[in-house]
Amino acid sequence: MTNTRSPRSVRQHTILGSALAATLLLSGCGAEVQTDAKAPEKVTVKRCGEPVEYTVPQRAVAYEGGSADKLFSLGLADHVHGYVMPPANPPVDESPWASDYAKVKMLSDDLLNKELVVEAKSDFVLAGWNSGFKDERGITPEILDKLGIQSFMHTESCFNYPKYPEKLTPFEALYTDLDRLGRIFQVEDRADEVVGGLKKRVEAVKAKAPKGDPVRVFLYDSGTDQPFTAGNQVPPNDIIKTAGGKNIFDGLDQRWTQVNWEAVAKAEPEVIMILDYGDLPAQKKIDFLKKSPHTKGLPAVKKNHFFILDYNEGISGPRNIDGLEKFAKYLGELKS
Repeated sequence: MTNTRSPRSVRQHTILGSALAATLLLSGCGAEVQTDAKAPEKVTVKRCGEPVEYTVPQRAVAYEGGSADKLFSLGLADHVHGYVMPPANPPVDESPWASDYAKVKMLSDDLLNKELVVEAKSDFVLAGWNSGFKDERGITPEILDKLGIQSFMHTESCFNYPKYPEKLTPFEALYTDLDRLGRIFQVEDRADEVVGGLKKRVEAVKAKAPKGDPVRVFLYDSGTDQPFTAGNQVPPNDIIKTAGGKNIFDGLDQRWTQVNWEAVAKAEPEVIMILDYGDLPAQKKIDFLKKSPHTKGLPAVKKNHFFILDYNEGISGPRNIDGLEKFAKYLGELKS
C-alpha cells in the first residue's frame, strides 16, 4: 500500500460553491495584479524542501485544475500562458475562474510532458510530484532546471519527493502553496488575502462540526479488485476530519493508495465519499458498490449514504474548501 499516484492523472488520464464565489472569486477572478515596482528582481522560495531562486514568471503553464485555480485565485491570469487538462478534470467552464481559463490557452488534454512545455516557451511550470512531474515521463524539476525553465510543485505532493521531501497536512500545504506562489509572482498581499479567507471558512466549519463520535468515512476513488483510496496526505483526509468525520484510512501515511476490501469491510464505514471525475463518473462507482459482495452489506451502502466529491475539490487547490463546506453540510444533515 505504497502507491503514490494522484487519483486519475496516471491512468491517462462540480458544482460551483456559493461561498467560494462570495470569497475567492471576488479576490481572484479577472483581477489585474501588478507586482511591486520596488520588489527584488529575484526571490528565493522553497520548492518542496529545496530553496530555489525565482524571477517573476510571464508564461506559466499549469497542470490540472488545482494548479490553474491556485494561480487564478491570486489574480495571475495575465502571467499564465496555458494549461494542460486531462479528461479526469471536469469542464473548465464549471470553474469559479471560468473567465480566466477563457483568457489562456488549453495546451493539451493529455499528460504533462517536456516537449509541450518547451514548445510553449514557458518560463514556469506548476504541477504535483508523481502527477504532472514524473521521472518515467521525462519531466521533472531537475530536467526543467537544466533547460532554464522554472518550476514549482504542490507542497501536498512533496511528501514523497525523493530529494527534498516536505510534509505538511493537506490544508496547511494549500496555504503554503498560495503563500509561496504569492512570493514567486510578488503578489504577497493578494496571497495573504486569499489564504486569510480560506482559513476563516475552515474555522467556521470547525465551529459547527458535530460533537460526539466522528462518522466513519471511506473515500472511494476507483478499483474493483482492490479499492484506490485516500491516506492522510491528501485533501480529502482534512475535509473529512475538519467536518467532523474520520477517514477509515487516516492511519495510512500515504497519499492516494491501494488497500483491500477486507480492510474496508472491517472498518464498517457509515458514509462513502465518492471522488467524481470525467472519465469515471460517480454513479458507476455507486452502482458497483451496491452490487459488489464486498460492499453491498456495508452500513453506508445499506443506508444509501453516499457523498460525491468533485475532482477539483479532492486534489490540492482552493476548491478543497468548497468540498469541505459541502461535506460539513451533508454530515450535519445526517446527524440532525
